[in-house]
Amino acid sequence: MKKLFISQPMRGKSDADILAERRRAIESAKEKLGEPVEVIDSFFQESPADAKPLWFLGKSLELLSGADIAYFVKGWQTARGCRIENTCAIEYGIPVIEDYTVE
Repeated sequence: MKKLFISQPMRGKSDADILAERRRAIESAKEKLGEPVEVIDSFFQESPADAKPLWFLGKSLELLSGADIAYFVKGWQTARGCRIENTCAIEYGIPVIEDYTVE
């Protein structure tokens, strides 16, 4: 079972929307990999009130370091943090799945 890191744009989205996208990403990753996955929880619902974007990115990169594969949800290329996570995954040899689907 592979450890799955999910990167997704979150700005302006409700928790429900974010969680729904994560569920779709998990199902898509399982289908593409042909095996179950262990999801690394990178959706920070409990964060410091004064947390800045760089705080979230630092935590995300820490979690990404433990991933076997990283899934980039549709729209990732328009989000600064997702682009940085994508570059880091590629540069450090973590295989990526990049979702470009149109719904």
